[in-house]
Amino acid sequence: MTTTQEERDTEELKALAEQAGRELEDASALEILTWAAGTFGKRFCVTSSMEDAVVAHLASRAMPGGTKVDVIFLDTGYHFEETIGTRDAVDAVMDVNVITLTPRLTVAEQDAQYGPKLHDRDPDLCCAMRKVQPLEEGLEGYRAWATGLRRDESPTRANTPVVGWDEKRQKVKISPIARWTQDDVDAYVAEHGVLTNPLLTDGYASVGCAPCTRRVLEGEDARAGRWAGRGKTECGLHG
Repeated sequence: MTTTQEERDTEELKALAEQAGRELEDASALEILTWAAGTFGKRFCVTSSMEDAVVAHLASRAMPGGTKVDVIFLDTGYHFEETIGTRDAVDAVMDVNVITLTPRLTVAEQDAQYGPKLHDRDPDLCCAMRKVQPLEEGLEGYRAWATGLRRDESPTRANTPVVGWDEKRQKVKISPIARWTQDDVDAYVAEHGVLTNPLLTDGYASVGCAPCTRRVLEGEDARAGRWAGRGKTECGLHG
């Protein structure tokens, strides 16, 4: 069987990701993003849930002069008003290019086709249609994307590499603050005046869609308020 150029390119990209993951494990978040910006240029983007703008801010510092990093936001139709407000504020005041992705179906169209409150009856299907599919389509033009994943957020994220290979999407996946703690995030926000979602000061430790997010209780991990009581910890964007 003949190996195509696309297959060779993909294998090279995967090898690059794995090598960078090893070599950049102890690098700072800014160094990791500077590598990403230098390696992929405009084919690199940041995804943000608008819980905070830390990674977007870091990436804006890492991009070469005059180049704005694309910041991808998924507007599921179920976000808190505070989340949409944070997105609008980031777009207005930060040196980034905010791109909003939307699902193929509006909430009303989804309700008509699948019945109301699909998020309560089949949250995996709801996430697949309102988050996973739009992101996969929105990332098509990029070779690498950055996330705000941290190892301390939950057991499912404990082994997150700073640079790894996204097998599902065949792209390089960068998690520059994977080794950070919440204290590191708070210190960066304070030092640089980074925008954060107001809900973070109202008992929410992780902010997702309103129907599937609650405040966390004392002693719970940051992700405990997402899909509480449903045995679900991830939306499908990260595995």
